[in-house]
Amino acid sequence: MKNIPISAMIGLFFTGLYFLIAIFAPLLAPYGMAEIVGDVWEPSSSEFLLGTDSIGRDLLSRMIYGGRTTIFIATAATILSFTLGSVMGFFAAVSGGWVDQTLSRFVDLIMSIPSLIFALVVLSVMPTTVPILIILMGLLDSTRVYRLARAVAVDITVMDYVEAARLRGEKIGWIIFRETLPNALSPLVAEMGLRFIFAVLFVSTLSFLGLGVQPPQADWGGIVKENKEGINYGIQAALYPAYAIATLCISINLVADWILTRTTSLKGGRG
Repeated sequence: MKNIPISAMIGLFFTGLYFLIAIFAPLLAPYGMAEIVGDVWEPSSSEFLLGTDSIGRDLLSRMIYGGRTTIFIATAATILSFTLGSVMGFFAAVSGGWVDQTLSRFVDLIMSIPSLIFALVVLSVMPTTVPILIILMGLLDSTRVYRLARAVAVDITVMDYVEAARLRGEKIGWIIFRETLPNALSPLVAEMGLRFIFAVLFVSTLSFLGLGVQPPQADWGGIVKENKEGINYGIQAALYPAYAIATLCISINLVADWILTRTTSLKGGRG
């Protein structure tokens, strides 16, 4: 612990705190997620620590459940994007030739379309459910992961130990998971933190636009949308989820920066 900088410790603390709150949301929330318990936009009190929202629901409970939804969707989408993107990137780099060119040009085609516009078009014709959001976000973000994984893997595949594996007759699966992946973990882990941040911001943006998590379910972007009119009257209900999004993103970024600085971007061998 003594080698961990203060910034990383702060990031780890808040990241862990948010994830614990998300895991134990039903135990921590004083009221139900959609339960109307008071008047519209009541101020903070001993009964409602953050006040109530635009229709009288406890804002603290909405924030806790909203954090659970936001973190779950972002985590699942990040795992999906890294699983798909890294495997495709490694496969393209190891295979080379027409396989590499075909996958790379397909990814370039998808990346040429702005992600938000692509998502809005898809969600306008498909049911907006949590599984659909996770799959859509994971597929869109996997293109970014593909570019990173392929770039790292291209450098690794020219190493002597990879050539030795080829000469031994090892198959592509062995080269990807036993030779390439262990030596590409450092940049991928650091990038995973950044991808998680973008996933949080992306799902919050979709919910704010009305095409993300649907009521009565709560997520931080949706809470901002539901209470944005209160800003005109000096009510801070819409600012609390904005603070939560900013705090979580900064915390993850601090941890990702620490991981990136303490590991090499590319290792010369398995060691």
